[in-house]
Amino acid sequence: MKKLASTILKTIIFFMSWAILISFTPDIHTNSQAYLRLWWEFTPLVVVVLLSVVFVFIVEKGKITIPVAPRFLKSSLIGMVLGVLWLGSVVTVFLLTKTMNIQGQNSVDYIWIWILASLLNVAMQELLVRGYLYQLWKHKYNVIVATILTTILFTVMHGGAFEAGMIPVINVISMSLFVTLLLEYTGTIVAPIIIHFIWNTIGAIILGGVSLAGDYPNLLINTFQGSLLISGGTYKFEGSIIVSIANLILITSLLVLNKRKRNDNLSGLLK
Repeated sequence: MKKLASTILKTIIFFMSWAILISFTPDIHTNSQAYLRLWWEFTPLVVVVLLSVVFVFIVEKGKITIPVAPRFLKSSLIGMVLGVLWLGSVVTVFLLTKTMNIQGQNSVDYIWIWILASLLNVAMQELLVRGYLYQLWKHKYNVIVATILTTILFTVMHGGAFEAGMIPVINVISMSLFVTLLLEYTGTIVAPIIIHFIWNTIGAIILGGVSLAGDYPNLLINTFQGSLLISGGTYKFEGSIIVSIANLILITSLLVLNKRKRNDNLSGLLK
């Protein structure tokens, strides 16, 4: 009971400290919405990095680590390949079924700043959810408990999905599950950041099929039509059952890969 109370308390203090500290960060004076958005994504990331350092090295005294460096290049490649396959499969179905039609192109100023802002945003989300907090619950209990707790947190952070309906909620939950399985398979948080970045950046800033903060632009002008079950209606990719199916396939594949990895590690220990 003491261990549970301590773990819950650390979780609350970590998350609430992050929320309180970012509320005190000042805005910058600029006429560029792109640079303002970059700042809005930069400050929460800095806060979560600083808090992670404090909790890992001071509170936990190094007993918990956030895996970043191990197999960096291999994990980055896995994240890129899976990210392209994940989003690419969804877009392919949308195009083949004529659910998504490209109508033209917008002029987006400072597009690379918007893309960088997207990267900072997903890095912040992954570090906040699957960084210290995930490793804390995994260390104190196990992977299953850590996955459940952080998936709940991730879903709450995307609370707009509850207003959108059942499929968007399922898509958020299933995304969190397969990204966590990817973290376990690669042994580093790098792959989850990359796959999340590809989904948000190409899906939102390029294609306009994913919802980010309201000021994010989209390069291509697309119309979404047809069955709401496939098109997602006003929620586009995030409200589509196609994403649910893609997520389920990824979850199943990563469960198999993780089981094979555990068996290989066990065989190596027994030799």
